[in-house]
Amino acid sequence: VHARSRAPAWSALWAARIAHVPFVTTYHGIYNASNPLKRFYNSVMKRGDVVIANSEWTAAHIEREYKTLPNKPVVIPRGIDLSRFDPAGIPPAKVAALRAQWGTDERDFVAMLPGRLTRWKGQMLVIEAAAQLKMKHLPRKLRVIFAGDAQGRNAYEAELLKRIADTGIADCVRIVGHIEDMATAYAAADLVVSASSDPEAFGRVAAEASAMARPVIAADHGGARETVVGNVSGILFPPGNALALADAIEHVMRITPDALSDMGRAGRTHIANNYSLERMCCETIGLYRELLAR
Repeated sequence: VHARSRAPAWSALWAARIAHVPFVTTYHGIYNASNPLKRFYNSVMKRGDVVIANSEWTAAHIEREYKTLPNKPVVIPRGIDLSRFDPAGIPPAKVAALRAQWGTDERDFVAMLPGRLTRWKGQMLVIEAAAQLKMKHLPRKLRVIFAGDAQGRNAYEAELLKRIADTGIADCVRIVGHIEDMATAYAAADLVVSASSDPEAFGRVAAEASAMARPVIAADHGGARETVVGNVSGILFPPGNALALADAIEHVMRITPDALSDMGRAGRTHIANNYSLERMCCETIGLYRELLAR
């Protein structure tokens, strides 16, 4: 029995114990514990015969959180579907159509931040960085795309729009809402940004964008430290630092097209070698077989 979230894990734990079958959990998020009751509720995820962590960072977090683990977490990173996220599989016409829908063309430099509109995802930080870059003489016009729904956070979306207007960058920042075809969205971007203020356990945006051979700028914490190879497939910047983010964006905008392509190819190679869906499945099934053999 393999549980991947807390509520069903409690039922699954006792069912597995009664049936005398192995119980596995996957820690794929960081569960905050504001009080002892919440901490106990979260603790079911460490009670598996094997606890899977979706990144080295998550494994270290589990070990910090629970000092007396019976076994060390097994790291099996989240897998990326390399057939879906393959730049060779996206027709150029689809990319051009999406960029046109965004109000951009091939002369613009498109930096995209995918993610729901919520404060910790860092949209406000990107606005501050874009405002600093507005005064720079850049080789191409910077266009910032926020791809994601507000999911009811209308006040935050209104705050973003007001800040965009107040900083005078309404001509270069757009909120485009939910995008179903993220592979094409990544292909339509020149750069992908992950600016989360809180560390993400894995952070699929950085991994998917790298799989699509796109340079990535990511906050230097959480799983991004593993999926982004600093100064090779992208740039890691100090979390919450708008000036450092602006400098990183400017650096990527100023490198040669060949260097930009090299950065993207390095990212895809890194993801293909370490974070493929096939590898995740193979390692997970291997773990099942090991448990059953006991």
